[in-house]
Amino acid sequence: MSSEYTIRPIAHIHNGFEEKFGIPRQSGLIDTVKSEIIFEPEYRNPDALRGLEDYSHLWLLWSFSQARRDGWTPTVRPPRLGGNTRVGVFATRSPFRPNNIGLSCVRLERIELTTNQGPVLHVTGADLMNLTPIFDIKPYLPYVDSHPEAKEGFAGAVKDYRLTIHSTADLDAQIPAIHRAAIYAILEQDPRPSYQNDPERIYGVKYAGLNIRFRVDRNELYICSVD
Repeated sequence: MSSEYTIRPIAHIHNGFEEKFGIPRQSGLIDTVKSEIIFEPEYRNPDALRGLEDYSHLWLLWSFSQARRDGWTPTVRPPRLGGNTRVGVFATRSPFRPNNIGLSCVRLERIELTTNQGPVLHVTGADLMNLTPIFDIKPYLPYVDSHPEAKEGFAGAVKDYRLTIHSTADLDAQIPAIHRAAIYAILEQDPRPSYQNDPERIYGVKYAGLNIRFRVDRNELYICSVD
């Protein structure tokens, strides 16, 4: 039996995340981020989506296409633990795994039938960079996929972490209203590596053609400029 398998993308996601920095660390954390899933030409058959409109959420299996490395290590350093504590790679959702496969749950807002791109899935809550390849799509089934009693491990201790955002009316006016809620939600999640805490250091998040530059002092984030 062969130990190698070949899988091909069936679709790619399209959204405003132009780089890895700033992408939510888990799916579903930011429901104001909108994405489109556009299928590859050979999979643009509406029959393949028949009945999908009856589901509210989907599982996406996808590739960490921007986080490839040669080889792998059995432990990783989760950013939310400060970047110094090591845990087993299979106890995390780190992109640096033996196989660069991600799993995300997104909300299906609607299915649009187009003439030139086939059926397009409009979803929210994705934690994927723009143009990330998607290998498979499956419906989310709450009666088997949801386990409210499940233990959360170290992730549960940091799930409610948020920053308070400070801005000005002039800076807010430079952010188109259609993107403002998503950008604020991205910044609240604190995209910085947890081991960086210099209150004077300026960071930049690129989203939807904008570069939002900011600094963080303790739990307060200050927007410095919008380019």
